[in-house]
Amino acid sequence: MTDKFLDKAYGLETPEATMEHYNQWAASYDSEIAENGYATPGRIAAALARYAKDRAEPILDFGCGTGLSGLALRAAGFSTLDGMEPASEMRAEAEAKGIYRRLIAIDVADPSPIPKGAYRQISGCGVLGTGAAPPQVFDMILHALPKGGLFVFSLNDHALADPAYTGKLNEWLDCCAARLLFRDHGDHLPGLNLKSTVYVIEKA
Repeated sequence: MTDKFLDKAYGLETPEATMEHYNQWAASYDSEIAENGYATPGRIAAALARYAKDRAEPILDFGCGTGLSGLALRAAGFSTLDGMEPASEMRAEAEAKGIYRRLIAIDVADPSPIPKGAYRQISGCGVLGTGAAPPQVFDMILHALPKGGLFVFSLNDHALADPAYTGKLNEWLDCCAARLLFRDHGDHLPGLNLKSTVYVIEKA
């Protein structure tokens, strides 16, 4: 019987625990997520496609995991993808899919792993939230984007219940440092009756 990991993913409290969990989960991640109807990658790709000016322009798939978000971006017509992921076993699964121009390891101790201005489009599918990336990662991504750059990301119901995540988004919007282009609440993992909100924001 294959071990199940999804129900433990939202209680992880340290970067080290998160890394270990996802490395152990990597081989069965795609199948377990598929069993629960993972809908957010397709929703994110469709949202970005509405606002991207050039689908050949490079996209950074931040926290790309095994590459399910990259597959969805490819299916939406985006042709140049770079993946960034801390867990080595997840990166190996993503590399096997053959969809990324390159895959970059994240050092979780590095406060600025994305070169400033290197990407005008960054995707964060299921990355920000409890048991995953902390709220300050939102700042890091926005600081890396150039003016006019797009960040498409999701916050699942667990993240939405934590005011630190929505508060970080509102900090940028309220001072007009970023502009909200799109917001939609819908299916995330229907098998768990879990939803997510997908956002597209433009850096001002």
